[in-house]
Amino acid sequence: MPQGTQTLSPVRRLAAPLRYWRLVVPTVPAAARRVRRRLPVPRGALAGLILPALLIVAWEAASSLALVQANLLPSPLAVFATLYDLAARGELAGHLEITLLRVFLGFVLGTAVATVLGALTGYSASCRRLLDPLLQALQNVPSIAWVPLFILWLGIFEASKVTLIAVGVFFPVYLNLMSGIQQVDRKLVEVGRVYGYTGFALIRRVLLPATLPAYVTGLRGGLGLGWMFVLAAEFMGASEGLGFLLIDGEMTGRPAVIIAALILFALLGKLSDIALVGVAQRYTAWQDSYKAASEKSADVANQRHFQAF
Repeated sequence: MPQGTQTLSPVRRLAAPLRYWRLVVPTVPAAARRVRRRLPVPRGALAGLILPALLIVAWEAASSLALVQANLLPSPLAVFATLYDLAARGELAGHLEITLLRVFLGFVLGTAVATVLGALTGYSASCRRLLDPLLQALQNVPSIAWVPLFILWLGIFEASKVTLIAVGVFFPVYLNLMSGIQQVDRKLVEVGRVYGYTGFALIRRVLLPATLPAYVTGLRGGLGLGWMFVLAAEFMGASEGLGFLLIDGEMTGRPAVIIAALILFALLGKLSDIALVGVAQRYTAWQDSYKAASEKSADVANQRHFQAF
């Protein structure tokens, strides 16, 4: 044993390494600030992971204690092992790719039609009286009811699937855009007309910027319904996709596959929503809303917290 160490008491020998933390601890906040600047974390992202983590822990505990039957609710480890096995065999990538492509095409098609019709019915009272009653009636038709008609018209291939997803995307975007245009402050429209804006110029310069928050809400709702409608679309004779994977797990009695498909639906839907919100924030940063003010206050509080170390 080195000289000087023998003269220390046992308590001091155990506590001696702790002095090095005096050098390490002050560097932690600085490192955290550097990571935050280089790799910005979405606001609330960490807090949003708390509840899923607790649910996974409770799920694993229930499985370990045999509170639920494994053939009805397999453990999280079994579900993750199933996902790993599907990925290792190369099947998962194909299912993910085709489902993402269907949702993307359906979202683009549904959004394009909804934007045109929503702008027309919101801006023109005559178009609203002509088109809106029919569209409002079609909104109440269940998604499954469209399946036989689309199969008859378009067959069981990709055209019918993409069209069904587009129908689900259409209505939230249309309704939010139309109502957003109707609820624009009348004074803004009058100021636009004073500056000589009429017709399309008035829509582009005044109405669309004012309705952008409502339009983004419609896009998020349409994207969520697109992920719901893709499941119904993949029931239409699909041989690939997460919906097919879910049905295959049901037919073969593999609950781990079913739960894995549900988890993938949830993850992909949330990630696509985060991407959409990230893009939309670039165009709605001018909003002086309660959400923007609260997030700014949270950022200031976090910055003061880091600087306090």
